[in-house]
Formats: sequence, structure tokens, C-alpha cells
Amino acid sequence: MPVFAATDFHLGSPSYGESRAREQRVVRWLEHCAEAGASQIWLLGDTFDFWFEYRRAVPKGFTRLLGSLARLHDAGVQVSAWTGNHDMWIFDYLPTETGLHLYRQPTRLEAEGLRCLVGHGDGLGPGERLYKVLKKAFASPLCQQAFGFLHPNVGMWIAQNWSNNSRRSHGPADQSFKGEQEYIWQWAQAQHAIDAWPDLYLFGHRHLAMWLPVGSTAHYLNLGDWFGTGMYARLANGQVEVFTEQHRPVPLAAGPLPQPA
Repeated sequence: MPVFAATDFHLGSPSYGESRAREQRVVRWLEHCAEAGASQIWLLGDTFDFWFEYRRAVPKGFTRLLGSLARLHDAGVQVSAWTGNHDMWIFDYLPTETGLHLYRQPTRLEAEGLRCLVGHGDGLGPGERLYKVLKKAFASPLCQQAFGFLHPNVGMWIAQNWSNNSRRSHGPADQSFKGEQEYIWQWAQAQHAIDAWPDLYLFGHRHLAMWLPVGSTAHYLNLGDWFGTGMYARLANGQVEVFTEQHRPVPLAAGPLPQPA
């Protein structure tokens, strides 16, 4: 029973229409996973471009996705999600209402004969110094309580504008392949030198799909994002395969994966 994984849907961005179309694509992919006999589905972070659960309110929209997650849970498919830098303020609403299993840190999991270290990837490796400081602040209960005092119309407006401005300030150059300077890959190699347990380091965050060696037998796989044509991984029988959302296989060769048309 295979395990499927995808990342960085960023639902809610950059506009209602574009987000709705992307949400429908994600739901079709989830339905495909169920039809293909998935035992688990892993969502590797930034499922939403912004998410904050007020005590008595949650973000508007995403009903198709939430309904699909609930149906999968009721059908016995375990869906796990990792919080990313855009949706770190998921608390108990999604796990309670949809059965989502939530992780906040890179996690060791064994699946289909593969030992995997799975996470979003934000704040790992060298660099991102400002974000690492902000992440600690945003993770503090004091910061979360302070944001919760804002009216949802104000809080959501601030967060969505911040997110959109951040994306505009990080142009295509930031999403180009950095070679030896790929910081999540550097982190994976450093971890592997200490403990070579994983066969696969599976992450998102970089918005660039890539497949790179770690040590002599392990690999680092980043699944990019779904702003263009999305990709997903299928883990089965000790093997890793990558497909486009149209279920076309993507060749795994060291370096950035070819971008689907």
C-alpha cells in the first residue's frame, strides 16, 4: 500500500481564483491517491499560504480540501501534514475536524521499506538567519496570543500582505539551483554524517524540485511546489518514484528535476 507525498500548495495565494483552481487540482490528486490504494498521504508544509486559528474563528475558504481530507480519514487513509513557514499556526482545528496528523519538526518515519526523514525544510542548514529569529518569535505562545487579539479581518489582511510581499521580494533567482550551497541538502549531509539511518530525506520549502545524493546510499528529494504543474512522490516496495500531477513519471537524476510543461 503506497505512500504519497506532495508539498507547498500555498492555498490562498495569490488570488481567490488562482487559489481555487489550485485547490481543485490538489483535491483531484488526493482522490487519485485514494483510488491508487494509498495507506498514507504526506503533506510536507505550506499547504496554506497563511493559516491562523482564532479561538472562535478559522480562515475562510478551502472547503473542498477540508472535505476531501475528512473523507480520506473516514475511509481509513492516514493524512499527515507538517507545518511550514506559512502555516505554522495550525493548532487543533484541522486535526479535530479532518483527522489530520500534525508534525512540527522533521520526523523519522518508516514507509514501504524506506527509512525517511520528512519535514518542510524551513530554518534548516546555514543561512535564513532573520527567518530563524522570526520563527522562534512566531512559535512563542506570547506572540500567538498577541496576534489572536487582532480582529480576524485585520490579522488576515496583515498576514496575507506580508506573505505576498515576501514572495515578490524573492524572485526567480532565489528559486534557482544553488549547487553545493543548497542549504537543506547541506543540512541533510551534516545529519547523515552523524547518523546514517535515513534512506530518504524528503522535504519542500525550496520551491524547486531536486534529487541529490546523501552519503553513498541515501538521497535528498525536494518536491518543489504547485504554483505551476505540481509533482508528487510515490513510495512503494522500497522504491521512490516522482510523477507530475498528471501522473507522468519524472526521471530521477542528480540535480534539479525537469520542470513539467
